[in-house]
Amino acid sequence: MEATIQKWGNSQGLRIPKSLLDAVGLRENDRVELIQAEDGIQIRKVNAVRHRNLEERLSAFYGRSPYELGRLENEPEIDWGKPEGEEAW
Repeated sequence: MEATIQKWGNSQGLRIPKSLLDAVGLRENDRVELIQAEDGIQIRKVNAVRHRNLEERLSAFYGRSPYELGRLENEPEIDWGKPEGEEAW
């Protein structure tokens, strides 16, 4: 199967026939990874990124479980000044 690389805006584009996409299980808007090969380009489907919950995100950010971080109860209170505008206190 042959195709032609064509101008697409400021880039170049390649149209992949539907029969080939169906054969490898790719659909519109699927994320793919382009890999430079010795004599061409390899296209691989990217696995969907699993949604992470807040605990997983905090663990990744701090490098340890959020339960190990301790509470902020002993932190000094910050005085932000008098209320201005329509703040509810």
